[in-house]
Amino acid sequence: MEKPSRRTPPLRIALLLPAGLAMLAGLDSALLLLGLPAPVSTERLPVVHGPLMVLGFVGTLVALERAVALAPAGAGERARPWAWAAPGLLGLGALLLVSSAPLAAGQVCQIVGAGVLVALYVAAWRRRADAAIAVQGLGALAALGAAALWAAGVPVPALAPWLVAFLVLTIAGERLELMRITPVPPVAERGLVAASLGLVGGAAAALLWPAPGTALVGAALVGLVAVLVRFDVARRTVRGRGLPRFMAVAMLASFAWLAVAGAIWLVGGPATGGVRYDAVLHAVFLGFVMSMVMAHAPVILPAVLRRPLPYRPVMYVPLALLHATLVLRLLVGDAHDQAWAVRAGGVGNIVAVLAFVVVAASSALRGAPARTPAPARPPAPARPPARARTAAVPDVASAQVPA
Repeated sequence: MEKPSRRTPPLRIALLLPAGLAMLAGLDSALLLLGLPAPVSTERLPVVHGPLMVLGFVGTLVALERAVALAPAGAGERARPWAWAAPGLLGLGALLLVSSAPLAAGQVCQIVGAGVLVALYVAAWRRRADAAIAVQGLGALAALGAAALWAAGVPVPALAPWLVAFLVLTIAGERLELMRITPVPPVAERGLVAASLGLVGGAAAALLWPAPGTALVGAALVGLVAVLVRFDVARRTVRGRGLPRFMAVAMLASFAWLAVAGAIWLVGGPATGGVRYDAVLHAVFLGFVMSMVMAHAPVILPAVLRRPLPYRPVMYVPLALLHATLVLRLLVGDAHDQAWAVRAGGVGNIVAVLAFVVVAASSALRGAPARTPAPARPPAPARPPARARTAAVPDVASAQVPA
């Protein structure tokens, strides 16, 4: 992957802008779904909320990062020009979903964009056949399946396991790559691949047999969390300082929310509406996915945008707000059917996401924090002539080092 610099290629900015607009539109539609006033109010926004956030916002970011990673070092946008169609079409599809264009136009763009994303993983597999690439490729297939099924008329609540599989497997595959900083036992790879196959298989089965398929999805999520908690390097880096510790805190918290979602599906069965549906989706997409986005932003965005995004301790503020308001929304609002807590938590979730965007943007504009200059060392004493040094060797052991 390319080293970050101060100059961001215009194409990458152009591809990133639709993702940002999709995020803002998705947050706007979240207010509408909560029954609250929103800056923009249309009948379509609440309908497209899920695909807009998953495929339009996060999907565009994933496709952009994958296109950058596939380009040979130094080649930039000249290499594999077709690769940029994945983020381009997913972003365009998001814009069409929130416009007055026919809904089918946005859906077709998302189908083709997801198809190109699958092709990106096929190209990556040909370069390096690897379990981590296979897991992420399964996630891309789930994205393609979700986009195609939605265009075919399957309602979004029935597609929730497909959308969950896309983002969860994308992140799990990337974590597997990072686990290899230290030797990874074969059982970790086998466990992650088995859980990934169970997740995709359960998502497909849930369309025909909702109860057993949903239970399989829940079991796969719980198994995936067990593997990540046992083998992920975050267990060690959380004892560090600075950025490694921030990333580890965000990741370990995200694992807990993914386990919550898996347990709800495993024990409670299908959820296509009501408080359990709200709890499952937001445990995954906010508690797991958004927390992971916050964790990896200081590492991935500089590689994509060629501009450093220095870590600053203030990044803990939106991270803590995200998880605190999720506790309010899920454990108070959804668990006890308290509408006020769901709304208050939902507004807090939106504020947390926007706050992180502001913190990240200001950190990137300010650049790297100034380092405290090291204290000047006193000049070293002049070295004696060679003959004198030789004569003094027996006395070195008994000499005292000056403070």
